[in-house]
Amino acid sequence: MRITTTVNGQQRVVDDVWEGESLLYVLRERMGLPGSKNACEQGECGSCTVYLDGVTACACLVAGGQAEGREVVTVEALADADGLHPVQEAFLECGAVQCGFCTPGLLVQTHDLLARTGRPSDPEIREALAGNLCRCTGYEKILDAVRLASERMASR
Repeated sequence: MRITTTVNGQQRVVDDVWEGESLLYVLRERMGLPGSKNACEQGECGSCTVYLDGVTACACLVAGGQAEGREVVTVEALADADGLHPVQEAFLECGAVQCGFCTPGLLVQTHDLLARTGRPSDPEIREALAGNLCRCTGYEKILDAVRLASERMASR
């Protein structure tokens, strides 16, 4: 099957997509966008979180064909020509990145949270990130990063 979709602002066409391929597989293996990580393949860890038509989704749970005619935004699109997004900068500065496997999903989910809720409370942060699992950080540095990014984005 052929898929035509907009990914990170560019129209992309992918041929010979098997009906059972996940959007995650299409992004990583067919489009060369390795940012979203393949961890659980069951929608449990959040490592593959992307935007699909402006709503966060686990790309491992979306069939590739479901992206037909839709807009996908991956972690690769958070940074721009001017540099890293404030969320990415905060994660680096706070030491919220260790092995990095969960980081892309956490970045996208944090980006979404801060776009919806400019200055989230700790319970709001915890709820928003509840679907993103991290085995390395203990989460405190991640929470620090979200708070820092929130402060910086609110003062813009």
